Amino acid sequence: MGGESTFDLDAVDWRILAELQEDARVSYAELGRRVGLGATAATERVRRLVDNGVIKGFRAEIDLERVGYGVLAVVRLRHPSGNYRKLHAELERTTEILQCHHVTGKDCFVLFVAARTMRHLERLTGRIATLGSIATSVVYSSPLPSRVITAPTD
Repeated sequence: MGGESTFDLDAVDWRILAELQEDARVSYAELGRRVGLGATAATERVRRLVDNGVIKGFRAEIDLERVGYGVLAVVRLRHPSGNYRKLHAELERTTEILQCHHVTGKDCFVLFVAARTMRHLERLTGRIATLGSIATSVVYSSPLPSRVITAPTD
């Protein structure tokens, strides 16, 4: 997505990536068993994928509602200028902004925002609106919150 060159992955690499996306806590021994490698070979493959920037990190997936952030919203921002310093400062200080994507079209940015309540969301979007015009959509549910990326089929 950032214009970087691709890294050639073989079928085993893709199977490793699929397994780690499903469960990043799997042991190297178990990972190796699942993809047909020994623990040492699986460890080396994962290390190579990390070293080459294919795997960017390992994170815990948090249930936002369980930790008090029951409102998820998509905020579309039309930023009036090409100077993004204020936006970057807001992104830095507002931990409730979970993601920010610079996009094509009328809106310049799409942000995913987690809030505790509707009032909290109103305060957050009020701050974001100081950067430009916004449109906010509250997420009712997420039938597909994320997807495991697999080897291309074409």
